[in-house]
Amino acid sequence: MLQGSVPLLRSRTANALRHRIAAASTLPADGLTLADFMPKQSSTAKRPQAMRKPPWLKMVNPNLTPEGTERYKEVRATIKETGLATVCQEARCPNAGECWSGGTATVMIMGDTCTRGCRFCSVATSRTPPPPDAEEPRKVAEAVTRWGVDYIVLTMVDRDDMADQGASHVAATVRELKQRQPDIKVETLIGDFQGKLDLLEEVLESGMDVFAHNVETVERLQSTVRDRRTGYAQSLKVLRHAKEVRPDVVTKSSIMLGLGEQDEEIQQTLRDLRDVGVEMVTFGQYLQPTKRHMKVTRYVTPEEFDQWRVAGEALGLHVASGPMVRSSYRAGEFYKSIYQDRMTKGATAARGLETSSQRSHVS
Repeated sequence: MLQGSVPLLRSRTANALRHRIAAASTLPADGLTLADFMPKQSSTAKRPQAMRKPPWLKMVNPNLTPEGTERYKEVRATIKETGLATVCQEARCPNAGECWSGGTATVMIMGDTCTRGCRFCSVATSRTPPPPDAEEPRKVAEAVTRWGVDYIVLTMVDRDDMADQGASHVAATVRELKQRQPDIKVETLIGDFQGKLDLLEEVLESGMDVFAHNVETVERLQSTVRDRRTGYAQSLKVLRHAKEVRPDVVTKSSIMLGLGEQDEEIQQTLRDLRDVGVEMVTFGQYLQPTKRHMKVTRYVTPEEFDQWRVAGEALGLHVASGPMVRSSYRAGEFYKSIYQDRMTKGATAARGLETSSQRSHVS
């Protein structure tokens, strides 16, 4: 470098700084920042276009009948009156209108703020959410009684801030529902309780009928999609233990597509779920709730969702699969189909034993 180069550069830098200061009509109170010295981006630069939603993701208002419209209004009014939180609202479920017009909803208990921060979920997060309402089990039971439904889904925000993760609150809500309506079927869509099986058992022994816990995505994407305090192996452990403690309950889980998963990974997830005793799996399209959340990698076609339904059924699973399907989508109907399938298999097995006994007696 020439000897005069350094002073020349310093002079040019000083002149540039003076020009920038002179050009600014006003200066910030705390002076210039690094941004004032960075190259200015061209105003003509184009932002990358967001992936447009395909036509099959456009919802049609399901309230086509006067009865459906009235039921929708009744459920909405009850939720507003009691102050209940529903996952239909908090997670911006696209099927809220369809489910509410059918007289059911997924009630989210222990507040509307979660202690975990999964990158796909729009539920608010905080390390120290407000304490749960001690009267909530009663309020939920009263509201559900007014709806006049025979199947209800209870889901929960994760409460890592509580000593028992909220297990006793979930159990109390189930018992309150069963006390008021002994014939009602209760599905609990719950967290992993940090893998603490004694807390899981408290919920299982409350009298619930369907145990649901979502793996959400394939094993490779767990740390990208879900909160670091959960994981694939922990979720499988929870699902396996539920079936071991309560062989009579229906167990289910859910998988989102459109997060970057590969076909073989999905197939392996189905096998893993079957191997831990899961009976029902739902597939749905991941939809980015806000710009702060994970982006959609692709929109899966309805034909592909049908293929995954067939793949799951080939493994002996009951499968609900479609772009707009969510964890609790038409939950009551699928429970009844699984229960009927169990009854049919039980009757067939009983007839087989009877026939075998008769043959043995004859011989």
